This record gives sequence, structure tokens and C-alpha cells, in this order.
Amino acid sequence: MDGKAAIGDLKERIRLFCEERDWDRYHNAKDLAIGIITEAAELLEHFRFKSNEESEALLKDPKRRRAIAQELADILYFVLRLAQRYDIDLSDELTAKLELNAARYPVDKARGSNKKYTELG
Repeated sequence: MDGKAAIGDLKERIRLFCEERDWDRYHNAKDLAIGIITEAAELLEHFRFKSNEESEALLKDPKRRRAIAQELADILYFVLRLAQRYDIDLSDELTAKLELNAARYPVDKARGSNKKYTELG
């Protein structure tokens, strides 16, 4: 359950894990950003060339769901590690981004639309 740990607690667990292994020297901003993209590409591989129905079926298969969940965890690891290394408060940043997007995508214009805010008119 996601409610088991706060973001700060997860960042601390990752910090300790990496420091115990002396990995700070490998975890610069560029390489952590590359890690995010690499892991995101591995997630995408599960869905490549699949229809929407086939994609939904993947998540109903326990073995495939687990593999997808592990890729999500890998992405989250790199996101949290980058935030931890460079003292970025993800809760504050997400809140600010949601506020910005609420202004960009007002409900009366964006509801039911997948257009970018610059196209909403």
C-alpha cells in the first residue's frame, strides 16, 4: 500500500542504500536522468505494439503485472535518488505543478479533451 511510507522516508532509505555501496560518485544529475529514461524505456517495452485491450490484459496477468510494477519501481528509484541527491522536495514541486496545470487546463475547457493547453483556446 502506498500509504506505508512518506516520500522523505523513501528518499532516506535510498540514500542509505546507496551510501552503503559507495555509489554517490556514480549518481550525478546526468546519469540519474539517464537512469530515469532507461527504466522508462524498459517499462514501455511491455506495451510496445500492444492494443489498448492487450495492454489492459497485461496488467491482469500476475507475472506480467509484477514485471511492470518492478519497472515502475526502478523509475521511482531514480526519480527519488535524483531528488534526494539534489535536495528537491517532490511534494512541494508536485503541488506547484498541479497548481500550474490547473491554471493551464481549466475544467471548463479541458474536461474530456487531450489537447495541450496551448490548443485549448
